Amino acid sequence: MSPFDIGAGAIGVLVVLIVIGMPIGIGMLAVSLAAVALIRNETVAIRMMTQVANDSLEEYLFAVVPLFVLMGLLVTVSGVGKDTFDVFQKFLRRVTAGLGVATVFANAVFAAITGISIASATVFSRIAVPEMRRHGYTRRFATGVVAGSSVLGMLIPPSLLMIVYAVLAEQSVGRMFLAGVGPGILLALAFTATILLLATTRRGFVFEVGDTAGYHDIGALDVVRKSIPIAALMGLVLGGLYGGFLNPTEAGAAGAFGALVIALLRRSLDRASFWRLLVETGQITVAVLFLILAATFFSRMLALSGVPRELAQFFLSGNIGPYGFLFAYVVLIVALGCLIDSISIMLIVLPIALPVADQAGFDLVWFGVVTVIAVEIGLLTPPFGLSVYTIKSAMDDPDLKVGEIFRGAIPFVLAMLATLAVIIIVPATATWLARL
Repeated sequence: MSPFDIGAGAIGVLVVLIVIGMPIGIGMLAVSLAAVALIRNETVAIRMMTQVANDSLEEYLFAVVPLFVLMGLLVTVSGVGKDTFDVFQKFLRRVTAGLGVATVFANAVFAAITGISIASATVFSRIAVPEMRRHGYTRRFATGVVAGSSVLGMLIPPSLLMIVYAVLAEQSVGRMFLAGVGPGILLALAFTATILLLATTRRGFVFEVGDTAGYHDIGALDVVRKSIPIAALMGLVLGGLYGGFLNPTEAGAAGAFGALVIALLRRSLDRASFWRLLVETGQITVAVLFLILAATFFSRMLALSGVPRELAQFFLSGNIGPYGFLFAYVVLIVALGCLIDSISIMLIVLPIALPVADQAGFDLVWFGVVTVIAVEIGLLTPPFGLSVYTIKSAMDDPDLKVGEIFRGAIPFVLAMLATLAVIIIVPATATWLARL
């Protein structure tokens, strides 16, 4: 067998292992080890794996992962999400479907201080959905808005997916964060336009017939009090990062410390809960770093086999062309999103796709934004739809069906596809800020 045949066979075996339920990181390590042993020999395979373990995890940059994860968990328990929603509810209560729009903007702000979509889905399913239901919104629409807007957590910086992409593509984390700002705002505006359009053209989808409760208004003093922690944390993390005072790891440390101070001042954190958050942070971090290690080994195995080189020649020298490759890539990403989680998709596909994208002449920062949006669509599509299942779990409502949440999320999937098309047609929407 030629090295190309071995590499292509390794990809096929990995897909089979994932389908039968093997953990993706273990599957990637096993397949890569076996493939390198077949291409070269067992000694080279073992040496390559140990070298990868050293090279892929020794970087100072990886300290950013536990710091941003811890910050997101601390922000979640401190009640900042509810305060964000209350503030936007105050300002948008007179807008048509104002609570839906408030949920989108509150999620956008919350995303800027957490970076984890699942955290947003968990928090706002408990805060925004009951409030919208109380005001006469349909359960389908209320859960759909939360599911749709939760994906902003992986696009608006800081974003865990952006960090993973930056590591795999060897791009600057800071540039990736900057590149996510414009598309994140564009996507939030697309969600807002979708809500307003639904409220005017399909009121039965948005509102139920019946009495609605009055708004629980808050005064100007409460708005200021609730806004200060949000603004302070955003200023600390994003101001320090984009102002050039802090690198991404230092910004993560500052954000985690700021979130800890807020949680302590609000007395929402005791020793037991703090220890639980530290353990959860460690578990998430180890899982992410192990997957990165496995993906790095998988990437080197593919490079050794020549699969990316052959794919680049196939896509770029024939009639398909660069944008034919891009279309096939996006379709594949969205399809995989129906089956497996976001980070796993990136770790499997990017080692194959990045060399092709590079030879096609694509800006890899822009390519990263396209990848993240396409991956995030998978959070809303059946049968996997991780955000949808997170909302179902967090709501703890036996009458709420998963299919109802999926139907409510469909308009937001369409809005994401439209936004993705705009970013592909006008790449500057994702790169202009990163070039400053």
